[in-house]
Amino acid sequence: MKKISVKKLIKLFTILTSGNGRWLNGLRLGSAAATEHKMMFRKIGSCGTVIDIGANRGQFALAARRYFPLAKLVSFEPLPEPAEVYRAIFLGEVNTTLHQSAVGPTRGSTTMHLSAQDDSSSLLPITQLQNSIFPGTAECGTSIIKIGRLSDFVLMSEIVSPALLKIDVQGFELQALEGCEELLSRFSHIYVECSFVELYKGQSLADEVIAWLRLRNFQLAGAYNMSVDGGDRPIQADFLFELKTLTTV
Repeated sequence: MKKISVKKLIKLFTILTSGNGRWLNGLRLGSAAATEHKMMFRKIGSCGTVIDIGANRGQFALAARRYFPLAKLVSFEPLPEPAEVYRAIFLGEVNTTLHQSAVGPTRGSTTMHLSAQDDSSSLLPITQLQNSIFPGTAECGTSIIKIGRLSDFVLMSEIVSPALLKIDVQGFELQALEGCEELLSRFSHIYVECSFVELYKGQSLADEVIAWLRLRNFQLAGAYNMSVDGGDRPIQADFLFELKTLTTV
């Protein structure tokens, strides 16, 4: 029998006792709401638009909808199976949109490196280190998927402030940010999963992402959900950035 982690048990208990019909329906369809982001949502406070890049089965979208019930929610998931689950969960919701595409610097098609656990699939090759730290995530094939810049799908005028950009793309974070660059000024907050070690071949690490965003006027505002290996070495975390308010003298 596969052992269930304490974190997963806590998440399951939170969902089952939430009284939230959408969360319970999501669980029934195979998507557990990402309750671990509660503190980040509360820190932001309010949101008019959520752009969710790397949506998978809608785990983050389910949590975002709970905390920002009136926000426009636009998600991106290139793989067909998780995208199908997402659509089933949010069927009929007029303020929720899913694009079956990745977001990156160019428009066209590219190769996705598939993991047996599809939420660990990446546009970068999966390393042995990734599988040793997170067993069962080794590469098991490839697939051709669509990719485009965020502006290919979303107009600047459609991003209602305050807006949150969330990116969870398994090592492809910096390239995804580059694909959002012309729209970055519309976001009050950016929330990115970053790694401290190379889990995907050629990925940019946390310090590079932080430096890139600093040059574009975003400052680090919080770090959440730190994961470590067996020797307590930090592996990855979720980083919240906020747009600095420009002041004049």
